[in-house]
Amino acid sequence: MTLAGHEWWIAPWVADRYAIGVQERPYPQRRPNPGPPQGGPGRASGPPVGSKDWVKPWVQLRTWSYHPSLYPAMLDTASPGAAAGDWVNVYDKNGRFFGNGLFNPTSRVPLRVLYHGENPVPESHLFTLLDHALDLRLGPLDLPAQTDTFRAINSDGDSLGGLIVDKFADVLSVQVHSLGIWRRLPALLARLHARLGTSRTVINVDPTAARNEGIRPEQQASDPVRTVRIREHGIRYEVDFATGHKTGFFCDQRENRRQLARWTPGKRVLDLCCYTGGFALAAKVDGKAAEVTGVDLDENVIALARRNANLNQERIEWIHCDAYAYARQMRKDGKKFDVVILDPPKLVDGRDEMEREEGFIRYEDLNSLGIVITEPGGILVTCSCSGQVSAEEFERLVIRAAHRVGRKLQFIDRTTAGADHPVMSNCPESWYLKLLWARVW
Repeated sequence: MTLAGHEWWIAPWVADRYAIGVQERPYPQRRPNPGPPQGGPGRASGPPVGSKDWVKPWVQLRTWSYHPSLYPAMLDTASPGAAAGDWVNVYDKNGRFFGNGLFNPTSRVPLRVLYHGENPVPESHLFTLLDHALDLRLGPLDLPAQTDTFRAINSDGDSLGGLIVDKFADVLSVQVHSLGIWRRLPALLARLHARLGTSRTVINVDPTAARNEGIRPEQQASDPVRTVRIREHGIRYEVDFATGHKTGFFCDQRENRRQLARWTPGKRVLDLCCYTGGFALAAKVDGKAAEVTGVDLDENVIALARRNANLNQERIEWIHCDAYAYARQMRKDGKKFDVVILDPPKLVDGRDEMEREEGFIRYEDLNSLGIVITEPGGILVTCSCSGQVSAEEFERLVIRAAHRVGRKLQFIDRTTAGADHPVMSNCPESWYLKLLWARVW
């Protein structure tokens, strides 16, 4: 989904508003979880005033926030018997009804608010949210007519925080980060399979999320599927669930892979951090590039990239190497490419200032190297999937990287993930993917 000309990317008032939102929104600290919410400061023991009329189970907020993820310091107290995984009614500090969500008192995110309104809704509202998400993909977007692979549920972007589902042919690849979602997963999957026409499921729970949420992954087994073959814009890929990252394949770059093809006919293309060859194959198969080189440090994904090239009967040079080391060697050898794609993994993964600074340095170094080995007049496509790095910050990093090596960039587009990765206004940081397209001079 192109964002060329959209002012949200560059308008200062947007950057200021986003910055204010970050300052006002509490985030979990690196300290032991205090456990279930207790009575607030200065409150005498006993239930809140008026709570005898509240619908149980309930949770009361200490501070107001429209964000879907509420942290321990933002909660005041909970009704007796409110248990981990419960669908709860949420009341604000003045006793007014606020919404509904999933409660887990020992989690780092003890409350995920999935509905805001004046009156309670039952937990069957989860199916309403799921249907709204699928209506978008199957209706206006009409994704099945274009590809057999897309994101079906995008967590907070579909008001279903804690659940990510990608469709790969007849397989649903599922990531779960919420105990409440985990306990309702069989029913949700049945609805997904019925509407999407899928039949198999691969379930993944990150070990850290499992510990934080109290999820026992062994309680729900995946179907015995190791790989599946998919098709995107006429290009065939194999998805390996055992060795792949996240859900196995990055659907978020689908439209960007198609856009790349317009710049690559007859060109020499370098795909740094190529993963399983998405951009590289788009350049070669759809874009008719003369030469394509893909580089990645993970030998398993390089092996899968080779298989993907064979599936499409294309010749691509795959190199198992660190992207920084390879680019430095190309700079030393004086080797340049007509098109360079930089798609590294997340280099900033938190709000710690030291970690952010280290990540910024890595982004700047990688972009400097990529720019140096791009032919004058050639195309640089540089990506960031770090949600903690704003679009404005990333653009400043890339510009600084270019000027540091005595080059200039002529920006021609700014893009993000496809429309199957929507973002809700109360969770803007989930607009994580940023791409800059530029000619290098």
